[in-house]
Amino acid sequence: MDELLIDNAGRVRVLRMNRPDKRNALNNALTRALVDALAAAEADETVHCVVLTGNGPAFCAGADIAEFKDLTPEQMHRVEERAELTMQLHLAVSRMSKPVIAAVNGFAMGGGAGLALACDLVLAARSARIGYPEVKHGIVAAIVLPNLTRQVGRKMAFELVATGEAIDAERAVALGMFNGVHDDERLMDATLALAERLAAVSRPAMATTKRTFHEVVDLPLARGLEVGREANKRMRSFVRTDR
Repeated sequence: MDELLIDNAGRVRVLRMNRPDKRNALNNALTRALVDALAAAEADETVHCVVLTGNGPAFCAGADIAEFKDLTPEQMHRVEERAELTMQLHLAVSRMSKPVIAAVNGFAMGGGAGLALACDLVLAARSARIGYPEVKHGIVAAIVLPNLTRQVGRKMAFELVATGEAIDAERAVALGMFNGVHDDERLMDATLALAERLAAVSRPAMATTKRTFHEVVDLPLARGLEVGREANKRMRSFVRTDR
């Protein structure tokens, strides 16, 4: 079975994690497939937007603990390779010029929650739940923390990772983790409709919007305004009809 299913819907590429019997837990193969598929979508000029979702009843249960037996102090090269791969997955979306939308169709836990929040936009099924249960298993929600703290703030981020408790989709919207909630049967229709709207935007305008957003989000105000000024000047050379 392929760990990742890839389909095109016009200018939208749909990536569907495909380990339903494992709730789409992130093993090495799936993580690598996601990194490679995002790079391929970025390089493909026919793709203007990407949708990421899960096959089956869950979005992603997080890291596949079945592989933890190989991640030991005696095999540090494996530990380092896995940590690097996970980090690259979380960086991949922010480095792309094309928007990526997560369609959270069920549980998004641990690394799965981090993967959803790494996307530019997140729509969720009403039944979805999101959380960081690592502490309950004696491990640490580490690589997911930078995106989480940027989106919900310090106090709420610490509560989520320190208690390990999951929250429902409505609460996640209120905290700014999700952009919207839809009935389960309408989630993909709503996500694809949003993706098509984003895909219709001028490619240079979208690429500059995304690049500028990620550049200014953590800058001091004055420096952020300077970055915005330069982007504004570059926009003057764009052709409005360039799609």
